[in-house]
Order: sequence, then C-alpha cells, then structure tokens
Amino acid sequence: MNDLPHPHSADCSTALRAGLLLTAVSLSAPLVLNAPAAEHTSPSSPSSEGLQVEVVKKGLGKEVTIRKGSKEWYMLVEVTESNSVVIRQEKDRDTYLVDESETHDHALSKSEVDSAIEDFVNSVKTQVQRKP
Repeated sequence: MNDLPHPHSADCSTALRAGLLLTAVSLSAPLVLNAPAAEHTSPSSPSSEGLQVEVVKKGLGKEVTIRKGSKEWYMLVEVTESNSVVIRQEKDRDTYLVDESETHDHALSKSEVDSAIEDFVNSVKTQVQRKP
C-alpha cells in the first residue's frame, strides 16, 4: 500500500542525505535572476600605466572597467537586434565626472564593439599619461 520507505530504513536515510545535500548546495550557490551570461575576455591586470583593466563580454556587447587609485572609468556597449547603447562613466571616489550615453538605431557589429572598447581603453591610457 505505502510505496514510501520506512523512516529508519537505509533507503530513507540515503534519500534524506541526498535531499539535504541538494538543499545545501542550492543555498550556497548565488541566485541570479534574468541576468545575461557574462564571459570574462581579459583578466583584471595592471598595465604599464598602473591601470587595472577588465573587459567582460556581455551578450552581444562588452563592458570595460578601468581603475587607478580612487579613479574609475567604465564603458558598456549593449547590443540588441535593433539598436545599441553605449554608456561611458568616469568617477573619482563617489563623484561622477562623466556620465554619458548614446543610442544607435542599429546593432553594432562585433568589430565595431571591439573597436569602441579599444578606443576607450586607449583614450583613458592617454588621459592618465598626460596628467602629472
């Protein structure tokens, strides 16, 4: 009549341990809802200018974060099938010095995204080299 194992049987004990393990693993894993997969394309590493540069692939676009001391530069190129959004920010501690965005009415190609990111990184490097 009853297909469930007896509470003190080996089958029930094994099932209980497996269930507890699954619960523990589920609780220890971070919960991410509706977030696109991000793939690191370059590790954060100091450059010759003392900059820490991190580029991450996000969907069809990319984002780059550059840090030096209390300064941080950020660029996100978000690409959809119908448009692209480019966000640029520069901040010193908690004060935003630059916060701008632009929207393009077409999807940027992979080479256009790569070029925009490369140009941004080079412009930050040039800016840092010019300052005493």
